[in-house]
Amino acid sequence: MLTYTIRRLVLAIPTLLFISLVIFLLLELAPGDPMAEVPLTVPPEVKEKMRLALGLGEPTHIRFFKWMWQFFVIEPMVFIDWLFGTDLAGGEQRVLSWQFRSPVMDVVVQRMPQTLWVVAMSYVVGVLIALPIGIYSAYRQYSLFDQAGTFITMVGYSVPPFFSGVLVIVIFSVQLGWLPSIYDTTLVVVDWATFKQQLMQMVMPVMVLALQTTAQISRFMRASMLDNLNQDYVRTARAKGLSEMTVVMVHVLRNSMIPVITVIALGVPQIFGGAIITEQIFKVNGLGQLLITAIQANDLPMVHTVTFMLAVLIVLFNIVADVLYGVLDPRIRYD
Repeated sequence: MLTYTIRRLVLAIPTLLFISLVIFLLLELAPGDPMAEVPLTVPPEVKEKMRLALGLGEPTHIRFFKWMWQFFVIEPMVFIDWLFGTDLAGGEQRVLSWQFRSPVMDVVVQRMPQTLWVVAMSYVVGVLIALPIGIYSAYRQYSLFDQAGTFITMVGYSVPPFFSGVLVIVIFSVQLGWLPSIYDTTLVVVDWATFKQQLMQMVMPVMVLALQTTAQISRFMRASMLDNLNQDYVRTARAKGLSEMTVVMVHVLRNSMIPVITVIALGVPQIFGGAIITEQIFKVNGLGQLLITAIQANDLPMVHTVTFMLAVLIVLFNIVADVLYGVLDPRIRYD
């Protein structure tokens, strides 16, 4: 398993390099001009100097290799300098955002906590709700609970976040006035009152993101449980006199979790993608909103970096899912 993991990590390097090249070329071919936001009163020669200052006067391949050097070499050196107090970077040129006129990774680090507050919490809540629903729905197949759960999860999986987000704002913020409609990113948790305020403003975005997570994982959990409940080993366990709780929660659940764990691992990048829309709706000043504003401002270094980071998540968690599948199922051997 260790050899397989190392091999997959090594093979992920050329994959990620190719993905970064594709993203860069797509951004180059996309319509839009970074100088479009500059006022019309600025003379053309000044605009040209600004274009050259942004590095747009260089050939495409030179700019791509510069981005690779800055992202894969300079940025790790900056992180090591921050971690250990060294001076490896030595004032080297970093990936700069055209919109913020500052290093891209500095802006990303500032926005990351807001996204993690919402995304991580919503995924944990969604998984914790989905697993019991899927288990009980399978055990009580065709019961009222199963039918109601099937209906609710299908609706939750079908309704897009931009609709459910607006819907919960209208209900819980406008009509009932229970929850704030806008996420206050400047809030600092220092006492119980601010912690309660933080929880209140997290409820709706977490609810919207957790809804789709719950719908997807509960359906997988139910299908996997139903498949295992009809296996011969379950009848054998019952014939031996084991209690129903032991049969279901130990033997059946353990085997049913093998495919579900891989689905949970593969769902982590998806929830970050869904957060892009949700953060726009609730004005969460996170990575999703950062990506949208960068696209609108034609901030190509920011768009390239954030999109590539999402691609890294997808590739990484695909490897995690494969490794977990092999760890949980002893019949799988990656030789």
